[in-house]
Amino acid sequence: MEDGTGRGAAADTHLVRLILEKFDALAALTAQLDDGTANTVLAVPGSNSVVQLLVHCCGLLRRWSSTVNLGVTIPRDRDAEFEAEMPVAAALALAAQTRAAFLADIAVTDLAAAPRLPPPDHDDFWTATCEGVLLHVLEELSQHLGHAEITRDLVPDILGPQAEECRFPAIEGEQDG
Repeated sequence: MEDGTGRGAAADTHLVRLILEKFDALAALTAQLDDGTANTVLAVPGSNSVVQLLVHCCGLLRRWSSTVNLGVTIPRDRDAEFEAEMPVAAALALAAQTRAAFLADIAVTDLAAAPRLPPPDHDDFWTATCEGVLLHVLEELSQHLGHAEITRDLVPDILGPQAEECRFPAIEGEQDG
C-alpha cells in the first residue's frame, strides 16, 4: 500500500512487470533445455552458456536492486557467474530464490529516491533514481535474454544431429522478428 514515500507501490509498476517478464522468460528458456545443452558455450568470443547467463542475471538483479538501490550489500563474484556450470534444476532454484529476493527488495524501494550505493564508475543518467537503476536492469536482462535465445538456437548445430531435438519452438509470448 502506498504511504506517500513512493514505497509499497513499486512492485506494481510497469517497469517491474517488464523486468520480471524478461527474467521469467530467461528461466523458462533454461527450463526447456537438458543439462548438457544448457551448459554448452558457443565457440564465439564472449559467448556464454544459457546457465551462465541465468546465473549472471541472478547476480545483476540482486546487485542493482539491493546493493545499489537499498545499500544492502549482496556478495557477488561476477567473474564466477560467467564460469558457472550446474544442472538446470539448480539454476532454476537459484532463479526462484533470486526472484523472491528481488520482489522483497522492490517492496521497500522508493523508486523516486536516489540509490543508496551508486556505483562510483557510473555517472549515467539512470543512476539518479532507483527507478533509473531498474531501467538499467531491464536493459541488461533484455540483452542477456537475446543472447540466451541465440545460444539456444545455435547449440544444436554445434552438438550435431543427435541434439536436433533441442530446437524448441518460441517461448510462449515470444514473437518472431
